[in-house]
Amino acid sequence: MRFLTFTTTTTADAAPRLGVETGGHILDLAALAEHAGAELPLDLLGIVRTGPDALETVRRLLAGDRPAHAVHRTEDVRIGAPFRPGKIIGVGLNYVEHVEESSRSLDTDKELPPRPVLFSKPATAVTGPGAPILHNADLTTQLDWECELAVVIGRTAFRVSEEDAYDHVFGFSIVNDISARDQRRSGQWFFSKGQDSYAPFGPVVVTADAIPDPMALDLSLRVNGVTKQKSNTRHMLFPIARLIADISSGVTLEPGDVIATGSPSGVGAGMVPPEFLAPGDMVEATVELIGTLANPVVDAR
Repeated sequence: MRFLTFTTTTTADAAPRLGVETGGHILDLAALAEHAGAELPLDLLGIVRTGPDALETVRRLLAGDRPAHAVHRTEDVRIGAPFRPGKIIGVGLNYVEHVEESSRSLDTDKELPPRPVLFSKPATAVTGPGAPILHNADLTTQLDWECELAVVIGRTAFRVSEEDAYDHVFGFSIVNDISARDQRRSGQWFFSKGQDSYAPFGPVVVTADAIPDPMALDLSLRVNGVTKQKSNTRHMLFPIARLIADISSGVTLEPGDVIATGSPSGVGAGMVPPEFLAPGDMVEATVELIGTLANPVVDAR
């Protein structure tokens, strides 16, 4: 299933709605539930936290009648971020070629890391498809992009083995790990990666059962239509199961947490000469079987 959060463009000041994308249309799950007399969480985070029972209810609703007011054309809705995660855990240096380009351009270690390199982004960094990435020239002249597969946690995970890791995954999405390269502070990345709008997220969350092999997905990123990144998740240094096991060895992963699994090579800082985002740019991050997350860059001052 392809879950999303949307508002209708035909209703002023409409509240966000929980939907499923199917057959080229958006189905309003609250409207379907009301029509069927069923109980269902009203947002995606509620679905994630409720777990299999909620998913089974959604499946029944999708197989039932669809009243006209529950069916929307894609062009009649505005898609937002799927939900606000509890935690966003970023993974640095998780593609071999990105390790090499980072050692040249960002003064990171040229040796492959022996364990995952982890950092965090606050929930306030999340923004949705089509929403602006804020470029504040008072804070950065080195605003950069990173297309990443996002893992949405569906069950509480603490000290989980690699063998059991996927049992704790609800689904997958896209995060564009925006970074102000010139705001790293004594090796710390939080302000560099955690400013408002620095975590575009979406456009959908695809349930784990709809992604046959998350370690074999093409991913790419374009700036103003020009491809900057192009790779496949099979090139991760630490695969998803290893990331979940490593993080949960000391940090409890809760339903609704998101792991941004790392960026392939092709970031702006690694270009010769370096390239960075500026107001007026359009950034499009694409992951196979999930879709494209597009965001404009705007002047924040």
